Amino acid sequence: MGTIGSGRNSINNATRTTATTQTNATPAVAKQAPVATPKAANQVKDGFDARATNSAVRTAAPTGVFTAPAGSKDKVFDGKLVGAGGQTFDASTPLNQVPAYTPKNNPNAQGTVIYVNGIKTDKAGQEETLQVLADKTGMRAIGIHNATEGMVKDLAQCVGDKLGKGKNPAVDTLADTVYNELKAGREIHLMAHSQGGLITSRALGDVARRMRIEDGLSPAQIEQKLSKVQVETFGAAAATYPDGPQYVHYINNKDMVPGIVGLGTSGTGPLDLIRHAGKDAKIHYFSDKNIFTGAHNINDTYLNQRVPFDQARAGNF
Repeated sequence: MGTIGSGRNSINNATRTTATTQTNATPAVAKQAPVATPKAANQVKDGFDARATNSAVRTAAPTGVFTAPAGSKDKVFDGKLVGAGGQTFDASTPLNQVPAYTPKNNPNAQGTVIYVNGIKTDKAGQEETLQVLADKTGMRAIGIHNATEGMVKDLAQCVGDKLGKGKNPAVDTLADTVYNELKAGREIHLMAHSQGGLITSRALGDVARRMRIEDGLSPAQIEQKLSKVQVETFGAAAATYPDGPQYVHYINNKDMVPGIVGLGTSGTGPLDLIRHAGKDAKIHYFSDKNIFTGAHNINDTYLNQRVPFDQARAGNF
């Protein structure tokens, strides 16, 4: 389960709110005649979904399409980007070349989120959530797949993520994606469920270290750069997050995952002293269902509690 690098996080109290239940890049194209390229219409600040008017741009094919051999296990998709229709792409594929899931009632939606799934979720399960996420948020959604190898191996990987040990392709893909988008001056919006929260925490820590070591940035400069990252977690298994990003954490008091290994529930406890939600984080607590009826489910429980990001950051759940 994802941990932040040593010597970085101080213990601060996150802003907590309690609620009851129910509350541009343009794709690369072949060089043409030396004429001015029309500016893409309907560009959004994250730069993933510029809508080009040039037909050659519209039809440019993604360069990193990944096709798994027949009968492959889910592990082959580990760390791959997941686009509309379950298409998969190599981790190095530019985000603007990955077709996003869009809301069924708005195929021209703007704003893109990158979603990382939790344990025991194969690619088909992530595809289902990506469509639900798009429908319920009104945004476009692209996945970074956290492959499953069964409960035992998934839990062992969580321990490695918690300790910052071992290789996790989803961590690497997310860290590279965030770093590259920030270097390009673009904002990026992340969503994560369960182990996906650990992966997000660990990846953001890797980005901060890379900025410090490779770019020579100070802690204050790193926080400023990371402020362009918007993060929403749902029942996450991470207990600490690096400062800088804008965080909104959703925690079901009936969900044991965040209660035991994550940020904890709305009550206080001794482990609160070693938990850190990130500077100025907003936490939305609610109570719904139970362990047997889907308390940890993202599609039917957590996403029903989600409100628009700016509203959540204002503490209005």
